[in-house]
Amino acid sequence: SNSFCTLLRQVMRFARSAYKPLAGARFASSDITGELKQTLLNKKAEQAPKMAKLLKEHGDVALSDATVKKAYQGMRGITGLVYEPSLLDANEGIRFRGLTIPECQKALPKAPGGTEPLPEAMLWLLLTGDVPTEAQTQALNAELQKRADPEAIATARKALDAVPADMHPMTQYVIGLMALQHHSKFASAYAQGKANKNNYWELAVEDALDCIARSPQVAAMVYRRATGQSADIPALDANLDWAGNFTNQMGFTDKEVMECMRLYLTIHVDHEGGNVSAHTTSLVASALSDPYLAYAAGMNGLAGPLHGLANQEVLTYLFEMQKKCKDAGIDINNEKQLKEGLTKFTWDLLNSKRVVPGYGHAVLRKTDPRYTCQREFAARNFPNDELFKLVDTVYQIMPGILTEHGKTANPYPNVDAHSGVLLQHYGITQQNYYTVLFGVSRQIGVLSGVIWDRLQGRSIERPKSVTSESLFKKFNIE
Repeated sequence: SNSFCTLLRQVMRFARSAYKPLAGARFASSDITGELKQTLLNKKAEQAPKMAKLLKEHGDVALSDATVKKAYQGMRGITGLVYEPSLLDANEGIRFRGLTIPECQKALPKAPGGTEPLPEAMLWLLLTGDVPTEAQTQALNAELQKRADPEAIATARKALDAVPADMHPMTQYVIGLMALQHHSKFASAYAQGKANKNNYWELAVEDALDCIARSPQVAAMVYRRATGQSADIPALDANLDWAGNFTNQMGFTDKEVMECMRLYLTIHVDHEGGNVSAHTTSLVASALSDPYLAYAAGMNGLAGPLHGLANQEVLTYLFEMQKKCKDAGIDINNEKQLKEGLTKFTWDLLNSKRVVPGYGHAVLRKTDPRYTCQREFAARNFPNDELFKLVDTVYQIMPGILTEHGKTANPYPNVDAHSGVLLQHYGITQQNYYTVLFGVSRQIGVLSGVIWDRLQGRSIERPKSVTSESLFKKFNIE
């Protein structure tokens, strides 16, 4: 078909291209940005012949079946997207460019004296598929600090000052993102007729790096407003990394809190391309919306209770169990008493037709490795925390209970079963802010995906839909 031939021509054109800074643009590439862009083009050139062969030889092969049931049930089980940054394995969990969570923890650069990967190192990995060197990671952090334009931050601050401080933090964050969009380099270039299919990808890189550099400051201002503080934030500290600066601007200066935030912001970056926030970002970006618009749309999806509220629901459950234990005179430090009490209370909950939040996953069939690394962090740093003891005991008893109950395909915990406990321990107790933290992290994955969509010359998304009436007629349902 014409569209198929066009796609092949785009793939081969990118395979032959070499990086040249965007002519006439109002920005200049730093050494690390230029290296990043050249690396992206090199990776694209390596991939393009394989993609061309794949499309030519297997372009009409079905990846999955789109059944009637799947069409009614959120398209679960339908493989209909190509998304480069990550892939979810049912047994090993998420793989970031082929690396598992434990492999990332081992391989990615860390802060001086730290044990958790740096999110900016994860950004390089998701974009390029390569583990960055210490020098590349430090240079990328410096570049992000340089891109934290005071004028853009001031634009977002004015927008936030215009809305009530008690507005939901996620709403405030998205308003701030939309204010940052005023400074989009893609939007400016497109309006001036300087954007074209050959440089869409580079403009996406520019906007993505700018957004990642600036949005944590917006999120920090939102946190301060949500907790009754002044929205004034301290200046960026050149000696701190991306997560360290964000934590400091929120008002937390303890190194252990910063290390916790590095872990949190690293493990939440991505989870394949079909979840609501990732797919929404890609969908909106496919209309050639700039990365700010696409990411803000994804954040509105993340704000939905079925996507971003899970760790708050886990905390509600844990606080309920904590109260029941205390009301029953159960000593939380007595392991035997605690197991017996939680077992009884859990069965009471299940028998009342309620679910245990934080357990089960649409794809995973084992303990989420994102849960495991948080559990290990808590065990190292605050083993005697009461909420940690609760969540750890729940982990010991829950798979057996849910297996006996027989109504879940995966009786193991997911990432949300633990993340709230870490935040509570370090004094980040404003639960309706947790989705903002999730969103600050998730941009690293979804914006990497947008850049690769642009590199590969993806088409606008337009799947076919049907009506129930048309299906009734098709299958003679009366």
